[in-house]
Amino acid sequence: MSSCSSRALTILSTVFGACGLLLVGVAVSTDYWLLMEEGIVLQQNQSMEVKMALHSGLWRVCFVAGTENGRCVASEYFTEPEIEITTENTANILKMVRTATPFPMVSLLFVFTAFVISNIGHIRPQRTILAFVSGIFFILSGLSLVVGLVLYISSINDEVMNRPREPEQFFNYRYGWSFAFAASSFLLKEGAGVMSVYLFMKRYAEEEMYRPHPALYRPRLSECSDYSGQFLHPETWPPPKRGRSDSRASSDISIQINQTPPVINIHLVLKTERWAERERKGVQERWRSCQG
Repeated sequence: MSSCSSRALTILSTVFGACGLLLVGVAVSTDYWLLMEEGIVLQQNQSMEVKMALHSGLWRVCFVAGTENGRCVASEYFTEPEIEITTENTANILKMVRTATPFPMVSLLFVFTAFVISNIGHIRPQRTILAFVSGIFFILSGLSLVVGLVLYISSINDEVMNRPREPEQFFNYRYGWSFAFAASSFLLKEGAGVMSVYLFMKRYAEEEMYRPHPALYRPRLSECSDYSGQFLHPETWPPPKRGRSDSRASSDISIQINQTPPVINIHLVLKTERWAERERKGVQERWRSCQG
């Protein structure tokens, strides 16, 4: 990653962040996180008869087989929905997975905030800190989502392990494409976060590289200082040894500036250049004497 330019990091972090935001938004809004089916095993021909099949998300449960076939019911978080479930363990699974719902929602909020801050930072690259803030939000979004996924999986596994084993009944479950979208968005958001933080470090290093030395902003502390701050600060130069006063020279300059149309005084320009040359040589001689 050390060879990546700032432009490449900007494009990659934007693409990864946009894809992560899109995937987690689709995952939260759809109801294909979990697919379950259960029924009985017919002893005559060893075939299976499906009594109930459904797919559920964070907000809705839809039945595709059984007495509730074709019906979709919203997941009620405060009241029990009026639906007919074949076994109690299946109903417990639908209840337990609700504990994981707040974490994907927080993750969606974090990744949206990170995406907005990241784009503002790309538009205003001189605000280097925005890249770092967006990277932190991307990483927090991924961590919040992975906590929700772990809780979701553990809740299902606990209920499946406690399910009674009966030879005449069968129960199958698997995770749907909404769950796969959420897991993929975790990887994308973590990648966007890492690239945003690295982009901040790269921009900060470039700023430090092109920033002048602090000593250039202040005058020399002594006649024998190694820094020639006097060249950058004319107010620290010694008074010039000129034949006429400063007020007269400044008045001549002001007269020339205020004239309309402006007329360049060649003699005054030559005098100024000769005076600057004498001052430069004087500074060099003083520096040589200090070194000697």
